[in-house]
This record gives sequence, C-alpha cells and structure tokens, in this order.
Amino acid sequence: MRDSEATGGGRAGGASEEAPVSGGYITEQERFWAGGFGDAYIERNSAPQLLAGKTALFSRILERTDNVHSVIEFGCNIGLNLAAMRWLLPTGEFAGLEINATAAAEAERAGFSVLRRSLLGYRSELRFDFVLISGVLIHIDPTHLEDAYDALYSACGRYLCIAEYYNPEPTEIPYRGHRDRLFKRDFAGEVLDRFGDLRLVDYGFVYHRANQFPGDDFTWFLLERA
Repeated sequence: MRDSEATGGGRAGGASEEAPVSGGYITEQERFWAGGFGDAYIERNSAPQLLAGKTALFSRILERTDNVHSVIEFGCNIGLNLAAMRWLLPTGEFAGLEINATAAAEAERAGFSVLRRSLLGYRSELRFDFVLISGVLIHIDPTHLEDAYDALYSACGRYLCIAEYYNPEPTEIPYRGHRDRLFKRDFAGEVLDRFGDLRLVDYGFVYHRANQFPGDDFTWFLLERA
C-alpha cells in the first residue's frame, strides 16, 4: 500500500520514458504524486523491514497461481513489491510503471525496467503473466478509474492482483491534510463487472494488528483472465 495510515494514505513497462511535464497531466492527483509529496512518500516507506511483510504477502498470493514468468506493477514506486516477488520468482522478468521520477530512478537502480509515466491513457503492447496494482487506485480521480482499469487489463495476460483499501460504496477520506486524494470503493468488483473474461481466484485482508507481518488494513484480490 502507499502508506501505513488509512487517513494519512504504487505505479509498470519497458525502457525508461519521462513522465509528462507540468501541464501535461490529466488530473491534480497525478501532479500531486509526481511532485514533492510523492518524494516525501518514498522517505516514509523505504524501510528494509517492509520487504519481509511484502514477501509473506506475495508468497500467499503467488501460491494461488501457476506459470508466472513475467510481472508488471502499475505504481511500482521504488520497487519493494517487485523485490519481494523477485525472491519468490528468481527466474522471472519484472517491470514497473511509475509517475514519480525519484521513485522510478530508485527502482531502476534496484534492477527493474521502469516506464516513467502515468497509467492514465497507457495501453500495454505486451501481455504479462501477473499484473499488480497496490495502493494506487485509491489515489486516482474517480472520474478516470475506467481509464485505469483499461490500462491494467491491456497488460493482463493471465493474472491481475488488486491490493487497495476496500469499501462497498465509494467514499472519499482526508489524506494527510488533503482533500480529494484518497478514495475507497470496490475496485475489484468494478473490474470484474467491466471485463467479462475475468474471474475471482482468491482474496484476503491484511490487518494492522496481525501477530506476524502486519499490514495496512487493505484487501487484496487475485483475478484470472480466461
């Protein structure tokens, strides 16, 4: 997830490409994460111990899959999720898409191929075995969610994993003193309704008071494309 605070508050590709410059973004939320606030997020969420919890989470999720050889994360930030999966899939190929240039550079230094841009308007020319988005949809302008869903679907060769704050009805939550920056809803349900060839494989909840590997009170959903 993007942050360890629900009321206080992820990004995938090929060769590096610069994100749109100021004035080229579609939404205020994009500018928000591409700039200084996105840089500050990196500092709050780069502790090495986070890798253990992420590895535990993805070991559970990937256990429900088979033949995963390529992974792309939409909103990869500095690449911690990709790093966790690289431990579990040592022969896999990994890519990311990230709007914040500072975070993208960190992920590239960690050995991942990162496309530097927003996911809005993006359509993948490649299909990946496993597509991940974690803590990103909650920060997208709700009027552009269908565009984001289409971007994810375009890259999905088989599995799509959505890990976000869940709420049965759309709701907006104040985020570190900002309005219109964090939204909860049934993202996975909307994706399933939009694409008829996707089915639900599994889901789970990561509780902040778990005895081992506590998380951010988020729910993950694993979908499979027919």
